[in-house]
Amino acid sequence: MNNEIVLLLESLIIGYEKGGHNIPVYLPVNASGRKGELIAVIGRNGIGKSTLLRSIAGLQKPLGGTVCINGKESREYSKTELAQNLGYVSTEVVKVNNMRVYDLVSLGRFPHTNWYGRMKQSDHDIVLNCLEMTGMTALADMLITEISDGERQKAMIARVLAQDAAVMVMDEPTAFLDITSRYEIVHLMHQLAVEKAGTIVFSTHDLNIALNQADKIWLMLDDDLKEGSPEDLMLEGSFDKLFSSPEVRFNTDDGSLTIKKEERGRLYVEGTGRLRHWTEKALSRAGFSITVEKTPRYIKTPPGKNGTWVLANGNSSREYNTIYDLLRELTA
Repeated sequence: MNNEIVLLLESLIIGYEKGGHNIPVYLPVNASGRKGELIAVIGRNGIGKSTLLRSIAGLQKPLGGTVCINGKESREYSKTELAQNLGYVSTEVVKVNNMRVYDLVSLGRFPHTNWYGRMKQSDHDIVLNCLEMTGMTALADMLITEISDGERQKAMIARVLAQDAAVMVMDEPTAFLDITSRYEIVHLMHQLAVEKAGTIVFSTHDLNIALNQADKIWLMLDDDLKEGSPEDLMLEGSFDKLFSSPEVRFNTDDGSLTIKKEERGRLYVEGTGRLRHWTEKALSRAGFSITVEKTPRYIKTPPGKNGTWVLANGNSSREYNTIYDLLRELTA
C-alpha cells in the first residue's frame, strides 16, 4: 500500500442547478484515496452516492470545492487529459448490437490515440493485456449482447483498465449480479487496485462486501461523511447511525444485520465447532437469546456429522435430524 494521495476531495459540494439556483444534495465532502486502495462508498438510498461519483468523474459539475487527481485540480485538465487520468463505469447495462468484447475494451484507448483515433500496436497490446487481467481473453470475439451480466461487467472494468487511469470510479459495479459474481468482481477490483497502483472508488449497497473487501470506506451519513478502514468505523460506532430502523439490529461484533423479532426466551447450546455456531445462529434468527449458562431446557448439537440434535428438558429429551425440525418444535 502506497501512502501517496491520488484522489483528494476538499469541501466538495455536490448537487445541481435549477432556475438559476444551486441546490446542494449533501454536505461539503472532504475525503481522500491513496495508491492501491479500494474504497467503498456506502449510504442510504437518495443520499447522493451517484451524484458524488459523477461529480468526481467530471460528468456533473460540482457546486463548489475541488477534486484533485495526482495533485492537480480536475477542472485544470483538458477533457482528453481527464480521460487519461480517470475512468468511470456507470450502473447502466451496456448492450450495443454487433459490438465485440474486444471493441468495447478498445474504447478505453481512445484518449491515448492520435487525431485520427487510430490504435497503434502498443494500444492493441494493452487491450490484450487488460482482457487477460480480467479473465476475458477467451471471450474477446464474443458480442457483448451474448455474454452474461458478470462477464459484461468484467469487460467494462477491462475498458477502464485500458484507459490506464490513476483513478477508477464505479457506480454500483455489482448491481444485478449473483452472489458469486459480486465477490469475483470486487476481488478483481481489489487485485487491480494493488497491481496497477491505482485508486478504485465504488458505491455499493452490499455492506458485507464493503466490510470484508474494501481498504477504506466513505460512509455517507445524514450529518457527516466518515472515512476510514471498515474496522475503525465499526469501533467508532459509525455504522450504528446508518441503521435507524427500529426493525433492524446491527451487530458491531461481526458486522451482521438481523431483523428484530419478538423475544422467545433464553437457551443454552451444548456443543462445539460449526454445528454449534450454525445452531446458535438459527436459534437467534428464530428469536431466542443464547446464554453461556445452562438453562433448564437446552440444546445438544450432534457429536458428529450424521448425529441428531437433542432438546433436553429435565429428565426428558427429544431428538431431531435437522435444525429445521428442531426450530419447528421450539416455535410451535
